[in-house]
Amino acid sequence: MLPIFNPRQTILVTCREKIADKFTGREHIKDNIITLDWHMPVSFQPFLYAIAIGKKRFSHNLIKESMVFVVNFMPYHLEEEVLDCGRHSGAHMDKFEKTGLAKEEADRIDCPRIRQALAILECEIINSIDAGDHTVFISKVVHSEEKEKGKRLFHTEGDEFTTTKE
Repeated sequence: MLPIFNPRQTILVTCREKIADKFTGREHIKDNIITLDWHMPVSFQPFLYAIAIGKKRFSHNLIKESMVFVVNFMPYHLEEEVLDCGRHSGAHMDKFEKTGLAKEEADRIDCPRIRQALAILECEIINSIDAGDHTVFISKVVHSEEKEKGKRLFHTEGDEFTTTKE
């Protein structure tokens, strides 16, 4: 990526998959976290927010199937946890457990969110756009909450981050 695009605010997007066991019929829940830099508001009325996710990412199908996700705006001091979520696939691990990020249930959708987030957007997908190797998911924000003020995390390049002034 060209440096002219950075810094970009880094977010963690949480999502959930429900899988019915073929033999017992019991439902199994798989919660996941994906690290993203490609996201933005796209409308004020109604409040719409878009994220772009690579089609080969584990979270892509979880979000495509559930049609919901939570945008978690993360504080700068959790840089290592955010990096961990971006370095590993949730297909083979529980990122909440690995990073120590605390999971809590969203208020308006069936999806987890991150307790340590500075702010959250609970989103329901209203449209998706094929964008080459990514899908842009456009969502309606059904609940937003600023939990606390703090320095936010911005990606510069590679494993490097910066932050905002307080």
